[in-house]
Amino acid sequence: MSERDLHRTRIKLCGLSRAEDVRHAVTLGADAVGFVFYPPSPRSVSVAQAVELARHVPPLVSAVGLFVNATPEWVREVTSNVPLSILQFHGDETPEQCAELAAIAGLPYWRALRIGPDAATSDLIESSLKFADAGGILLDAFVEGFGGGGKIFDWSLIPTDLGHRAVLSGGLNTQNVSEAIRRVRPFAVDVSSGIETPGAKGVKDPARMVAFVRAVREADAN
Repeated sequence: MSERDLHRTRIKLCGLSRAEDVRHAVTLGADAVGFVFYPPSPRSVSVAQAVELARHVPPLVSAVGLFVNATPEWVREVTSNVPLSILQFHGDETPEQCAELAAIAGLPYWRALRIGPDAATSDLIESSLKFADAGGILLDAFVEGFGGGGKIFDWSLIPTDLGHRAVLSGGLNTQNVSEAIRRVRPFAVDVSSGIETPGAKGVKDPARMVAFVRAVREADAN
């Protein structure tokens, strides 16, 4: 394995709700695709929809299920029907709740940290330590509701030693992802609204998907 590949930024394309978008993500070489299981979200999919979408996810591409303050019953229903690879907790879940839900599913999990305007680097460090069992820490901007708000946060808050387990999210798009990678050097980047057709939440724009992936690969090459 080359040194460049060792430092390749992984890509997660999230909030997918159409089979053609999943297929396009896979064709582009996405490392992970995200399905939202939070009914209030305009990007939410049902169990039946997710089962069909998952049919287009090949081996070695991770299917990530996003949950927000989910009940054990809901996590069990989803994961017993949809072949997910990773759980992503994006609400107010405690470390104990994350561990319980992950155990129900028998899957690893990521914990999203929602970073507000008054956050400090020490807050990120403290929060990440609380979720030491998480396979990854997803860093997102705080917005009303949960995720997909297209807002960025102050990347300078992210401590250097958190980068190796950080999945950077929050307002990423083709125009800013190169700078984000240069400044943060995250393990992975996560995009949803930044690859959508304007005004159509949950509907991904093929050209924007191509441009985003290209921008990440170009940033890695520099």
